[in-house]
Amino acid sequence: MLQWPIMLQTEKKQELIKKFAAKEGDTGSAQVQIALLTDRITGLTEHLKANKQDHNTRRALLRLTARRRRFLSYLYRNDHASYLQVVRELGLRR
Repeated sequence: MLQWPIMLQTEKKQELIKKFAAKEGDTGSAQVQIALLTDRITGLTEHLKANKQDHNTRRALLRLTARRRRFLSYLYRNDHASYLQVVRELGLRR
């Protein structure tokens, strides 16, 4: 699997955290978790387009999408306005 250099991964992650964080140092909110999972899901999807027979990655992708779906459901129930904003910014179909 072709991975980004570590530096780019870290920069991308920090950028997403900064964009979706509710306050300084917020790394665990549902919004941040959804953004990070979406980035990982996008990367795995691209990998699977090139490697159709990689069943372990396909299973990991299914687990990540289920986890993101649970976070989205939680956000929908508890903070609907924030849910709509995250879905719009990430371009999710929901």
